[in-house]
Amino acid sequence: MPRKSPYSKQIEALSKISQAISSDLYLEDILKLIVTVTAEVMNSKICSLMLLNEKNELVLKATQSISEEYKKKPPLKLGEGIAGIVAKENRPIIVEDVKKDPRYIHRDIAEKEGLCSLASVPLSVKGKIIGVFNLYTSTPHKFTKGEIETLITVANQAAIVIENSRLLVQTKVIQEELETRKLVERAKGILMKQGLSEEEAFRKIQKKSMDLRKPMREIAEAIILSDEIQK
Repeated sequence: MPRKSPYSKQIEALSKISQAISSDLYLEDILKLIVTVTAEVMNSKICSLMLLNEKNELVLKATQSISEEYKKKPPLKLGEGIAGIVAKENRPIIVEDVKKDPRYIHRDIAEKEGLCSLASVPLSVKGKIIGVFNLYTSTPHKFTKGEIETLITVANQAAIVIENSRLLVQTKVIQEELETRKLVERAKGILMKQGLSEEEAFRKIQKKSMDLRKPMREIAEAIILSDEIQK
């Protein structure tokens, strides 16, 4: 079988990833598919995606590796380790052998898993760093310009998917908050018709919510439903 050129590899990887992005898969599944496809096409020992959390630490979010030790690696602070430097400085870093690079934190895991060369590129959206994309090989490898460009393109696509997912979640939360506010206002109006002041009506809904350990939305919906049944 003829060996695929770097260009055809890039087309194949991006085509599969584009299909994943446009699918109805959950974000976690899309990220897993991205690292799996990239590892397969780039002949990678381990491919991983790390995201910055609320503490500004890089946490492993997706990998095709079955190594439990690799999956349980502790978070990295900005500037810590290769990935931490990539995230802090917003630039790719290529390492010929992580086992010999003093900047690499988990050299014990690299030894155990047989990791050698590393290409680490930033995940960014509109200049804002949100994580890092890592690709390891099991033997010394000089990454070509085409391979690095492929990784950067994949990282950019992954970053867009992650950001869009976060925006959707935020939008959904805002919509739910607005809907809850409307229902509570409606329930307050019903209670006020029964002789309570606006403040008393709100406190009654709030107290019922705390006593029953149920969201205020559910209490409001129950009040509205009861009022509609009595009509």
